[in-house]
Amino acid sequence: MDKHRNISMAAALSLFVGLATAGHADEFDTEDLKRWQAEFMSVVEKGDRLFHGGLKSRNSVSCDQCHPNATNTHPETYPKFQQQLGKVAVLGEMINWCIMNPLESEPLALDSDEMIALQAYIHWERRGVALTPGKH
Repeated sequence: MDKHRNISMAAALSLFVGLATAGHADEFDTEDLKRWQAEFMSVVEKGDRLFHGGLKSRNSVSCDQCHPNATNTHPETYPKFQQQLGKVAVLGEMINWCIMNPLESEPLALDSDEMIALQAYIHWERRGVALTPGKH
């Protein structure tokens, strides 16, 4: 009985290992890393420009007037409950709250290039800070 159990466990382990290795990431080299980092930084730079007056605003308010260099944005704490929204929200939803309220403008699609750039910039400014989802 133990022999059959061991064979079954070995077969299951082999299947698991086979599936795990079948889904491994593609190989990449130093040039790929450089290219990807340059692409990322170009998005961070776009977010920096948007954050510092590059968003459409009906009243000339910009993100940096309340959050110089993305201070007090705490992207590392999202998702979390946001009192202004009355629910657990992701960072993009809070960015849209700011766009609609202090900036008095139209919200961005959460998957838009502008929203991704804003989040990339905010995260970049907070790089090195430990993730603490849900923290207030």
